[in-house]
Amino acid sequence: MQRIKVIVPIAMDEAGVANRAQQLPADFVRPGFAPTFEAVRWGAALGDSYHDTLLMDWTVFQAGVTAEDEGYAGVLIDTVSDSGLWPLRSALNIPVVGPGEASFAAAMMLGKKFSVLTMWPQWFPLYEKVLNQHGWEHRCASVRSIDTRPDVTELLEGKEEVVFAKLKAEAMRAIDEDGADVIVLGSTTMHQSATYLQSELPVPVINPGQVAYKQLETLIELGLTHSKKAFPAPEVPKHADIRKGWY
Repeated sequence: MQRIKVIVPIAMDEAGVANRAQQLPADFVRPGFAPTFEAVRWGAALGDSYHDTLLMDWTVFQAGVTAEDEGYAGVLIDTVSDSGLWPLRSALNIPVVGPGEASFAAAMMLGKKFSVLTMWPQWFPLYEKVLNQHGWEHRCASVRSIDTRPDVTELLEGKEEVVFAKLKAEAMRAIDEDGADVIVLGSTTMHQSATYLQSELPVPVINPGQVAYKQLETLIELGLTHSKKAFPAPEVPKHADIRKGWY
């Protein structure tokens, strides 16, 4: 069995983690793979500031740094901000995938210009970081939000009637006004809207958590992982000490 560690970047209870895990239903997971969702133990609340992004980078790194020693075949980061992605690739030999990089790359395969559709503008810097890191700004038609405060534990449950209509309207503006031919959901917490939006919009809709997970399954099956020339290992690793540093 190939075990995959999925790291939730916000501290939350078991019910909150279970809501996040619903993005990977049992029939979506390939036989022989077993994703396990684990929330960080402390840190950011909403990812709405550079304060929170620093905490997300650090706590995701803490949660994932010993994954290889724990017997996991790969690590999936459950946030489009790709928090801690490059440091974990430096520390680990097993593949590490982030939904931001994976979903933007998929969008560029499916169209010429993509737009990121998100909950509120406080998350815009998360996407700007990933786009700037890879030099993909020219392929992004726009980043649009519905200006609605997110719920990172209960997600969109109970809010579908209002939120889904807002998301559809903003996505159509991205398509009609900005020239987007692919829509990328800006958060794995928005996964409940993916099926509805795909049925309502005339372009592909990227559900980032699912796209990233499938990419990780494929890398594991192909026996591929990140280049250690690109992400060199530390000469003096501090994995055990890092895990001891939980607050």
